[in-house]
Amino acid sequence: MSNDKTNSRRKFIQQTTLASGALLMANPLHLFSNEIPTKTMNNIKSRGYAGRNITDPLEQYNFERRPVGDDDILIDIKFSGICHSDIHTIEGHWGPQKYPLVPGHEIAGIVAAVGKNVTKFKVGDKAGIGCIVDSCRTCDSCKNGEEHHCETGMTGTYGSPDSTAPTGVTQGGYVNNIVVKEHFAIKIPKNLDLKHAAPLLCAGITTYSPLMRENFKKGDKVGVIGIGGLGHMAVKLAVSKGAEVYAFTTTADKKSDILSFGAREVIVVDTLEKLNPYKGKLDYMLSTVPYDYDVASYANCVKPYGNFTQVGMPINGHLSLNNFQMIFNRVNFNASLIGGIPETQEIVDYCAKNNILPQIEIIDANQINNAWDKVVNNEARYRYVIDASTF
Repeated sequence: MSNDKTNSRRKFIQQTTLASGALLMANPLHLFSNEIPTKTMNNIKSRGYAGRNITDPLEQYNFERRPVGDDDILIDIKFSGICHSDIHTIEGHWGPQKYPLVPGHEIAGIVAAVGKNVTKFKVGDKAGIGCIVDSCRTCDSCKNGEEHHCETGMTGTYGSPDSTAPTGVTQGGYVNNIVVKEHFAIKIPKNLDLKHAAPLLCAGITTYSPLMRENFKKGDKVGVIGIGGLGHMAVKLAVSKGAEVYAFTTTADKKSDILSFGAREVIVVDTLEKLNPYKGKLDYMLSTVPYDYDVASYANCVKPYGNFTQVGMPINGHLSLNNFQMIFNRVNFNASLIGGIPETQEIVDYCAKNNILPQIEIIDANQINNAWDKVVNNEARYRYVIDASTF
C-alpha cells in the first residue's frame, strides 16, 4: 500500500474516532436505543430549583440522581405542575425537611432511557410521575393498587429518605430529569398534551379518587369547597360524571370561570351565613381547602348520613371540627390521600378520552417564586405549570 493511501486511511480512522467521542460526550444516551448497561452508567446530572431552608426563595440547584437501574426509566421532564403541597413542604408546615430539596410531584415528559427489565415503556414514550416513586409492593395495600397506603411506608417523589439517591432524599420535579422505577410511572396517551397531563398526576387523582369511591348517581348534588388547582378539577370531573355541582369559594372573581367549568351554582362565601340556604341539601361534599377552617359549618350543607371528604391538607394536618354541629348534622367526615398507581393511570386515560383538561398557566423557571406567592394569595388561575426547558 502506498504511503499516501496509508496516511489517508489513518486520517479517516482518527476523524471517525474523534467524531464518535464527541457524540458520546454530547449525549451518551443517544447511543443506546432501548437499554442502558447500568453497571457502567454514571450518576445522572440534574439541574432545577430547590428550597435551601424554610424562608428563602427557591434558587437554582445542580445535583445528581442515581444511575438508571435495570427496572428504571429516565424521563426528560418537559412540564412540572406547582402544587400547594410543594409550598407546605418546603416551608416546613408538615415537619422538618432535609435541604436542599427540589419539590414537584406533577411531572410529565419523554422517556430518554430504560433499564434492561423494563417492559411498560420504550424510549420516546410519554410518561408521568405523581406523588409516589416507591413502595414495598408486597403488603396488602400495595397488592390492591393502593401504593400510597403502603404498610411499610411509601416513598414520596420528594423529601423521602432514599439510600439510592446521592443527596440522601428523593428530589422532585422542578428539574430537567428524573429516574424512577417503571412501576411508578404513568403512561400518558398520545392525544394528551404533556402540559395538561402534569396536573392530573396530583390535582387530578387527589380529587378523582374520592369522587369515584362516592359512586354518586347522575343528578346527585355534589359540593366542592375551594376552587383552586384541585377544586377546579373536582368540578370538571364531577360534572363529567353527571353531578349537579355546587361550588363554594371565597374569591368572587372566580365565579364566571367556575360556571364555565360546568358548575350548577357558585356560592361566594364571604360570611358563613351564605351557607344557610344549602343546609342539608347536598348528597356529597368535597373540600380542597389547604388551611384550617370551619369544617362543620360547611358539612351542615350535606344531607344527614351523607359523606364529607377532606383532601386539602392544612398546616400540621390540624382542622377545627365543631363536634356539637357534627352530632346534629349526622354527616360522616372522612379524608382522602391521592390515589394508587392503577387509579392514577385510570384518571389520565379518562381525561384523555373525554378531553377533561386542567386550566393552566405556563411559566418559566425564574417565575416559580412569584407563582408561589400567587398560589398562597388565591391568585392562581388555576394551575401553574413550569416549562422545564427553562431550568
